[in-house]
Amino acid sequence: MAARFHRIAFVASPTSDAREAAEALMRRYDHVTPEEADVVVALGGDGLMLQVLHRFMDGSKPIYGMNRGTVGFLMNEFREDGLIERLENAQRSVIHPLSMVVTDTEGRTHEAPAINEVYMLRQTHQTAKLRISIDGKVRLPELIADGVLVATPAGSTAYNFSVGGPILPLNAQLLALTPISSFRPRRWNGALLPNHARIHIEVLEAAHRPVAAVADHTEFRRVRTVETWLDHATDLVLLHDPGHSLDERILREQFG
Repeated sequence: MAARFHRIAFVASPTSDAREAAEALMRRYDHVTPEEADVVVALGGDGLMLQVLHRFMDGSKPIYGMNRGTVGFLMNEFREDGLIERLENAQRSVIHPLSMVVTDTEGRTHEAPAINEVYMLRQTHQTAKLRISIDGKVRLPELIADGVLVATPAGSTAYNFSVGGPILPLNAQLLALTPISSFRPRRWNGALLPNHARIHIEVLEAAHRPVAAVADHTEFRRVRTVETWLDHATDLVLLHDPGHSLDERILREQFG
């Protein structure tokens, strides 16, 4: 059977564990630069994985992560031995990022992608007041809260889950819309939306109740509106060892 990958690159987070792991692997395996590679091995934690996925977002380059970080939800177990065989046997998970378009209070427009989530968060002691529309129809005229979050299935186990949002199976055709410390309406705990929905969020009283918008690690402050949707045209490919796919990990998270 022909090999799936011929050119491997190694990318590591700046921690000593990750750097030492990368150096050990580079001594054992032929490697090229990330731009020349047809597969990238990322050594670190989930933060590094998000950085690498953002870096290669335009090329659908497969990323195989090995955990040299803290949580490592998106990563495989680190081992020096058998890397070529592990890459050849790895299972693919394809995910799509969110696109976010922000208009700030000065009328400027900003764009950023998000693999995990897009969220809005108050900037001061005052709660945010937000109006939420789905596909052009107002669904929540006023949400009073610390903020609100839109998560992909891949990101549903991260910040979304921490603020009480649902965990979504990777193949669910859904997005999670989750309030952050909501005050009004009292009983609104969020919504599950079809993954073709366009979500428009308007900041009410934006001058007096400033709100920031964040796409993964890209932040814009004093925003007036945010629109976000799933970018189905962009494929991000993660590789996982058999039995440890992203689907399996998300399923395990739901059972503790």
